[in-house]
Parts: sequence; structure tokens; C-alpha cells
Amino acid sequence: MAMPSSLLWAVDIFGRVYTLPTVGQYWELCKDAQLEFKRVSAVKQCCWGIACDHQVYTYVFSGDVPIRYQEETYENQRWNPVGGFCEKLLPSDRWQWSDVSGLKHQQLDSFTLPSPHWEWESDWYVDENIGGEPTEKGGWTYAIDFPSTYTKDKKWNSCVRRRRWIRYRRYKSRDVWAKIVSHDDPDRLPDPFNDISTGGWEITDEPPGRLSVWAVSLQGRVWYRENVCHHNPEGSTWSLISTPGEVAQISCGPYDLLWATLWEGQAIVREGIDRNNPQGISWSTVESPSSENGIMHVSVGVDVVWCVTKDRKVWFRRGVNSHNPCGTSWIEMVGEMMMVNVGLNNQVWGIGCDDRTIYFRQGVTPSELSGKMWKAIVCGRESDRSQTGSSTSLLSAGCFFTDDIQNHTNAIIQGDADTSSDTELSSIPTNFSSTPPTGAAASSTGSQAAGAPASVTVDPLDSDQEAPAASANNEKAHLESRKSTTPNPPAELQWTNIDLKEAHRHAVLSIGTFAETSSLSSLGMFSVGAEEQYGADEHPLWAWVSGGGCLVDLHSPLKWFAVPSGLSSSVQSLSLSITPAQTAAWRKQIFQQLSERTKRELENFRHYEQAVEQSVWVKTGMLQWWRNWKPHKWMDVRVALEQFTGSDGMRDSILFIYYMFHEEKKYIHVFLNEVTIIAEVLKEGKHSFALYTPERTKQRWPICLAATTEQEMHDWLSLLTMSCCESRRIQGPPSHQAIWSVSCKGDIFVSEPSPELEAGPQPMPCDQMFWRQVGGHLRLVECNNRGVVWGIGYDHTVWVYTGGYGGGFIQGLASSADNIYTQSDVKCVYIYENQRWNPVTGYSSRGLPTDRYMWSDASGLQECTKASTKPPSPQWSWVSDWYVDFSTSGGTDREGWQYAADFPASYHGHKTMKDFVRRRRWARKCKIVTNGPWLEVPPVTLWDISIIPSSDADDEESVALWAISDKGDVLCRLGVTQQNPAGTSWLHVGTDQPFISISVGAFFQVWAVARDGSAFYRGSVSPKKPAGDCWYHIPSPQKQKLKQVSVGRTSVFVLDKNGNLWYRQGITPSYPQGSAWDHVSNNIRKMSVGPLDQVWVIADKVQGSHGLSCGTVCHRTGVQPMEPKGLAWDYGIGGGWEHITVRGNASEAPRSSAPNACESPTEPMGSEGNGRRGKTERSRTPLLVSERQEVDRNAVNC
Repeated sequence: MAMPSSLLWAVDIFGRVYTLPTVGQYWELCKDAQLEFKRVSAVKQCCWGIACDHQVYTYVFSGDVPIRYQEETYENQRWNPVGGFCEKLLPSDRWQWSDVSGLKHQQLDSFTLPSPHWEWESDWYVDENIGGEPTEKGGWTYAIDFPSTYTKDKKWNSCVRRRRWIRYRRYKSRDVWAKIVSHDDPDRLPDPFNDISTGGWEITDEPPGRLSVWAVSLQGRVWYRENVCHHNPEGSTWSLISTPGEVAQISCGPYDLLWATLWEGQAIVREGIDRNNPQGISWSTVESPSSENGIMHVSVGVDVVWCVTKDRKVWFRRGVNSHNPCGTSWIEMVGEMMMVNVGLNNQVWGIGCDDRTIYFRQGVTPSELSGKMWKAIVCGRESDRSQTGSSTSLLSAGCFFTDDIQNHTNAIIQGDADTSSDTELSSIPTNFSSTPPTGAAASSTGSQAAGAPASVTVDPLDSDQEAPAASANNEKAHLESRKSTTPNPPAELQWTNIDLKEAHRHAVLSIGTFAETSSLSSLGMFSVGAEEQYGADEHPLWAWVSGGGCLVDLHSPLKWFAVPSGLSSSVQSLSLSITPAQTAAWRKQIFQQLSERTKRELENFRHYEQAVEQSVWVKTGMLQWWRNWKPHKWMDVRVALEQFTGSDGMRDSILFIYYMFHEEKKYIHVFLNEVTIIAEVLKEGKHSFALYTPERTKQRWPICLAATTEQEMHDWLSLLTMSCCESRRIQGPPSHQAIWSVSCKGDIFVSEPSPELEAGPQPMPCDQMFWRQVGGHLRLVECNNRGVVWGIGYDHTVWVYTGGYGGGFIQGLASSADNIYTQSDVKCVYIYENQRWNPVTGYSSRGLPTDRYMWSDASGLQECTKASTKPPSPQWSWVSDWYVDFSTSGGTDREGWQYAADFPASYHGHKTMKDFVRRRRWARKCKIVTNGPWLEVPPVTLWDISIIPSSDADDEESVALWAISDKGDVLCRLGVTQQNPAGTSWLHVGTDQPFISISVGAFFQVWAVARDGSAFYRGSVSPKKPAGDCWYHIPSPQKQKLKQVSVGRTSVFVLDKNGNLWYRQGITPSYPQGSAWDHVSNNIRKMSVGPLDQVWVIADKVQGSHGLSCGTVCHRTGVQPMEPKGLAWDYGIGGGWEHITVRGNASEAPRSSAPNACESPTEPMGSEGNGRRGKTERSRTPLLVSERQEVDRNAVNC
């Protein structure tokens, strides 16, 4: 099975492993059912388990991206005056076949597969690439001697040479339980295992997918599995970890938390776990919460610890964090459990000690880690689905048995009427004896139900069984036995608190107990002992549960607690038979009928004069305005939006801003049909937004307004956006030709391009383009002219456009009623810790008076401490604590520091004698939950994406879509069509190194950029061969390191890491690789080449009226077949923009434009185009500006 987004794993008492999806309602039996398991420990990508033979197994999900590992060895040769380069080396030289250092002997035939779960992907071959540059045929690199710096060119003094041989092996045992084969010394083989726990994936992301796997043997010894990661899912060897006593059970959290229980009943805590030492350093002992009963089971999460003592009591550990992994004190919780398990987001599951039901702890939040109550999971098994059909046949019988159920239930309630009735059954697992059912239905149960103890379970799938009926005497006797074990309750109601032991209350059965249903099909009964094999219709008895890979989203409800009955399921199936297409057609038909009726009824009154020529509607409010003159600051203003409706039905709006200047009331006004964009901005922590017009776009100085609250700001944004769309007669979803862009905040905008946008010689200035916002939050968007739009979030999650519009703060008529879904995104906030070297104390936080802040942003100009740094906006919430980021550009040392001679300078990851300052980057993750017309495409996470800019194609024809995963794998999406834009599956395309950028142009031209900055061309890609056959290495321009590529109809542009834009010359159908690179411009951040070879970029350091602006949308003008590089730049919206794509704009300008083309009603602002000659002339200035000019910090920048 393909890996779903999230799974809960469990083992029943017969050793069978089941999984329950967070979006599902049925337990699914895991494959490879021949094995019987004792325990499992799951994470997102895999699951480890201990079978009944005490051997360790791992279950790795299958996926579209294979698990590959690259084996490499080097062939070394020395030059000989007689025979030239040969295999004869000097005695002091390295081996003829060695590793990269030359110290280890590695012949080709010495490499073997590590286990039977691997297979070779290909034979050995030579790598013909060195540092992003292609080598000569044969792959040899030359140097003066071993070891030295190697080059691809042979020189007169090149005395040695070497070349790298590569071979890939692939992990093949996926979607099956693979036995972990031990290659250790037989004298040091681990004992049979008894417990296992996985975690630690948040300690470090080097190597990718790294896991900490801990195991406990039957003799009480602790073992650690070395080198478990994405490329080596089964690890390498077992290492023995010394412990202060014999260990019974162990639990590992996602970060650095590791607890274990001793046979004596104490808990031990591992300290010193970090990225450099994932095994930790020492143990600390924590005593049991009860002196009479020791700890039997423990489970840890991010910063929580739960345990179960030998008397089945559940306890919560207070005060646990990375600095104090032992915590401070124990708190007793309600309920009795066999075991508990902490999963992602500190969510908790448990198995009841009486009924063996899995319970979920509700109410666990970052502010309330202990939760509120236990609730039973009542899902049936996948095998029971075939028997749900009988529930519908009993619907008619339900009316005859409902009164019987009511009578039995009322008898139970009346039997103990003095007890509080607001306690849920799920709070305390309760047993009671049942009596045989009466009537004709009694024959179906036979002697099995007579006097046998049973537990009430809410299982709607057991529809063909009778409702359990308990006699009042048995129920009273059971409750009396419960009362005898508890102290006498006080007369008044006890106050409860999560920090204290909750009051014991007696469980009472009520109608609401049975999953809030009253039909017969909602109740089930089982009557088995723990050693008996239960039938298909009976509720499973669970022995183990693992939620380490189960992500419970607090914003989306689970379906685990109330399975729909037969009636509701039939209603659902009825409603699902009406497809969205039928619904849309029905709505369209109704709308057409109403429109025709309106025209028909109004036709008789056309000769009447209109009573009111126009209507006026006004909205006023108090906002703050960032004033135009110095000193620039916020000032209180009164804002009024006046909306006029003319006789022709056209609406126009004017925004007035009234302010005081030298005790004189003044105002500025903006016609909303001139506004080009309204965008939320970040400005001094205010709830602020900006209004652009063509003139203010040219000045890089928008009108900035700020509201008191976020809701007030969103109300104004929604109203102004809707008014702008009405004045321009824009409504509905974006067209297939739309230009998409993303701001540095992750907000998504679209613009409908005019045919005059790409027309020459005087195209429409792009600062007159109108941009409207689309709900959602993304890092980049890519599209084509068939309406296929994909996006990637900051957390690399993939989203596909659903065809809706609006979402987010855009509500009402400006948003579509359907195709809007919940969307979330996670990104990191970074701050820097800076230190200067002191001759006395070494590096310290005391800098020079001229130094930057010791805690600052990347520039050092703004102070940012851990306490003062907030999420980007109130919509964001923290989801992690601060941690040191070791993935900073330039490298770091073991503690995350980067060194330099002074602030600011070029930083490196190792200390030298000339380094007097250092810094390290701290990161903290935050999450936003919003909505928009986007649906997630699981499970592969992506870094880059590209869609072929096809044109004039059949709707059913497949669309070529290529992508780069966040690990650097190249993927090709299959089954993408206009009707199914999400596609069906991924096809992996093999590479010798990780990639970072890819682009597929017209005629299936596929270009890519590797992580080392080199360029590649994929040969023989076609609809019948979507993955092509091989990669051709293209030399980079002037030894520059590339970072992005974009391919249009006939043009190929690349962008290097220094911001230079290059054009590939000499591309022809017979030679698609081209011949040479030609420089176009500098100061470019991102670029996009469209299906007409048009070039749009996001540029930095664009001149404005108050300084330089970063992140500006720019359009390359003068692009013609004979001038593919274009002539000049036309500046559009900005700054503060991060990404743009024009891959869908295939609308060509008319060959002969009409004289009154600028007066088209679809272009209300086109009449101003004739008077903008100065703008066209100004746009021909290059993007290169003086480096001495300062960036304007009052403008809206990134």
C-alpha cells in the first residue's frame, strides 16, 4: 500500500497487526499476515516490530520514490615514463582501488549486498562529472600527486589520475515485514528481544530520515541500532548500551527524550542525547509515583511522559523538557490502562485493562498537555465491511426493536437513579453481566450468551447481533462492588482539575452512551474469554498500540468514535450518487431559467423612467495611515469607502482617507478601478495592508493602512478586494491563461493577462496589471494553459488547484461556495546569536559598541531575541521550541557556529586564527491553518515542479509534469489531464546526484539543475516515453553555480546563485542542447519563461522614488524570434514578491491591432497607456544599480 498521510498501528491479542488511517473508519489488516507480533513501534515512513519469535522486523512503506544507495570506489593510476598512465603505483601510494581518501582498499568485487532485502540496480559505471563540470570521455581527473586537488584537464605536470566508479543498490522489501539480519560477531549477538521503540527523527536531519531505534532484550539489556536512515532503513549493527539495572521496557520520543523502566519498578532517563551523540551519555533514575506499585510501562513524546504502574493506574509527568528530561512530579489521571502510547503532537492512546479497547485522550493541546478525557475508538475491521449490508436489511426491523431497547435502557437507568448521569461510559471502562435476550432473537445467540460476562462496545458493524440487556440486579451488584473499593464520596459535587486526581464517579448507561444512536444496528455484543478466537463480528481485543506515525490534526475531527449506522450510510450513498458535475449543471440550468424570467418580466417596463439615477453606499471606519512625509510614522485617519451604482448597473468606488496636517483637515482619495493590488504586508507588527496604483507601483511607495485587530483588517481587505473586482467586472475563478505569483508572505495572487501585454513595439505596461488574491498559503505555484495548477508549501507539501476562487479572508460573493478546502503550512522563523572574541574570556555576548545586536535578524540591524520574536502574524502559532539550525549556508561546526573576521562578512563552518566573530542560527517552526481552492497530493514532498506549457491539445491528452522531491529525486507525474489535474502516480527518473530545479518546455524539452550547480538535458522525452532515456551534462556558464532553469517554446534561461540571468544560444531541433551561454541581466531572484518565450522575473534592487526595492515583478520587453533575449525591462508590482509563473499565458497579441483597441471595455485603464511614453523609456534602464544605494526600508519589502 502507498504510504498514507497518517496511520495508527495496533496489535490484537492474537498477534495480528492492524492500521487505522486518521481519515478512515476501519482497521485494516497489515500485509504478511503469516507473522504474529508482540509489539510494534511506528513512525511516519516505517514501522518496527518484534514478532513472537523475538526477532526484529521492519515494515517500510512502498512509494513512488525508490530507496537507493550509491556505492562508490576510485580507480587510481600513476604516470610511467615508459607506458604512460598505468596501474603500477609506488609503494607509498594509495591502493589501486580505494575510497576517496585512499586509506581503504575497495575493489569492485568486494562490494556485496548488506542483506537479502537489497538488489543491484545496475552494473558499475564511470562518473563523468567533477564539481558540476563534465569530464573528458573516461571520467579521469588529474593531479600532481596523491592527495591533491584534481582537475578535469590534463597538464604537463599531471603525474597521477583517478576516476570514480558508481553502482546503485535498491531496497526491495517494501510493504512487507523484513527481518533484520544481524552481521555481528556471533559471540556478541543480541539476546532475543522483548521491546522496541523508534524516534529521534527531530534530533537531526543529517542524513535524511535518520531514526533512533532502541530495543530491550529478554535479559534486560538495552541495544541501539546504528545508522538507521532513509537510505539504510534497516540500519547496520546493534550497539550495547550499559544500564544501571535490568530494563523491562523502553520509549523514545521524536526529539531527545528517552525513558525506560526497570524490573524493580523505577524509571531511568537518558541524558546527553544530541545530534552529535544520539546514543546519549548517562542515565538518571526517577522513582515510581507509588511506593507500593512500581512503574510497569512508560511512553514519552516531545516534552511529555506518561506511565502506567503495576496497579494499572495512569500517571502524567509534570515539568518535562529538553533541559530537564526527568521532570518534576507525578500527577495521577483517571482510568485504568494496560498501556499508554504517546504519538505525534503529544497525542495519547491507551488500552483499557478490562475491555482491551483502545482509548484516545481527547483535549490534548500545547497548553493542556494532559488532556481532558478518554474516549473509546469504536472502529470496525476492514473484513467486517462485507457484513454491513445486513444493517440496511434490519432498518425496517429497527422500528420493532427500538421500544425494546428503550425499555431495557430505562430499566438500567432507573436501577441506579441516584448516580450522576453526566459521566460518559468512555471515561471509565466498565463491565457488567448480561442476560440472554428474549423473544425470537434469542435463538441466534444460543447457549453462548447465557450467563456469560460481556462488555458493551459501540460497534455499528455488528448489526446482526442482539442488543445486550443487563438486569438491574446485576448492574446494581456491579456498581456496589465498585463502591466498596472507593472512599465514601462527599455530599457536594467534587471539583475536578487536570493537575489533580479526578473524582471517582460511577459509570451509568444512558441512551447517549451507545455512540449517540438509538438504532439496533448501533449495538454489538461479544462473549469471549481472552484466550478464545473472536469471530468476525466481535469487537477486537487489543494488546498493543503505537501512534508514533499518527498525526492527529486538531482542526479536523476524527471519524473513529461514531461510525454511521445503516440508515445514515444509505443516505450518504444516495447523496454521493449526485456528482459535482451534475450539481454544477443543475445550478447552471436554474441560473439560466431565472435570467430568462427576469428579462421577460422586465421587458414590459423598459419605457418607464428610472426613479433613482444612482445609489450610494458608504462604509466608514478608523484606521492608521503610514504618512508620506518625513518623519514617516503611523497616524490616525478616518477612512470612507463610497460605492456608486450607475444607471447602467456599473459599480464604481472611491476610498477617501481623511487626516490632519498642521491642524487642518485634508484627504487623499483613490479610485478603486485604478487600484492594481491590495495586499497584506508586514510593517512594524501592525495589522497592515497596502494599496497600489500604477503611479505608486512606479514609485515603490503604496498607501499603507493598519487596523486595530486582524479581523478588522480582513474585513477591509475583503470589502476592498470585492469592490475592485466589481469595478473591473472580474468574477469567478482565474482563467487558464492567468499569471500566478506568490508574495514573500506566502499569499497567492493571480492576474488576467491582456493580449497587449506581450504586443510590440509598445506593450501594455505591466504596472497596470490588476492582481487579486486567492486563498491559501504556498511557497511557489506552477501552471500551464490547460488549467493545471500545482503549488508547493513551505513544508514541501504538494497542493493541486481545484478550480475554485476566494478562500482565506475572502468570503461571501467574492468566494466560491465549493472547491474550498482547509490548507495548512509550516515554516521556520530564524534569528541569529552573535558573539565576538575576547582575549580574556574567549567568545562572549559582549560586543563592541559598533557591533550588531547580539541577538538579531540576518542583517543584524534589528534586535530579535527568543522572547521578543513572535510568529509572522496572529494566524500563525508555534509548533516547536527554539533549536539550533545546522543547515545554514556555508556550513557549521558541531555546535552550529559560523565564523568570520568581522560583521558582516563571509561565514564559514570552521575556526581560523583570523576569526574574531561568530554566529549561529536558531530556528522555530510555526504553523498556519487557512483555506483555499487547494487539495493535498500525498505522500511525496517536493522542492520544485514544472508543467509543460502545452497548447491546442486534446482535453484527454496527458500533461507532462516533472518535479524534484525534497531529497533531490527527479520524478515524472503520470495521468495528469485537464479533468484529473492531480494525476495518478509518480515515475522515478534515475540521477547520479540530487537535483534542485527542473523545467519542461514545449515539445517535451526537459532541463534540470543539480545541487552542485551543473545543468542537464533529458533526452528522448515524448508522450510515449514520458521519462526519456538519459541525461546529457551541459557545461555551466563561466563556471557559475546554477540554481534555476526555465524552458519556454524555443528558449532556455538559467539563473545562477549570484543572481545572473543567462540565455542558451544555438538551440535547434537537431541540437536541443544548444551551444553557448549569453548573459542577460543581474540582480534576479526568480524567473519564469512562458509558452510564447516571454520572460518574467522577480528582481532585487529596483529603483523607486524613495530607494531600492527588493522582490519586484519585472517583464522582459522586446522578446522576438530574432531577439529572444529581449531588449529592456518593464517594472511591475513590488517589492516583497517571491515567485511568479507565466507558464499559462499563451494568448498571443493580434497581428494587426485595431485603432480603438485601447478603448476596449475589458480594459478600463487602457486609455492611460498612450500617455505613458516616459514609463516605456524608463523601463529600458538595466537592473544593475549602484551597490552604494541603500534599500528603502519604508517600502514594502521582504
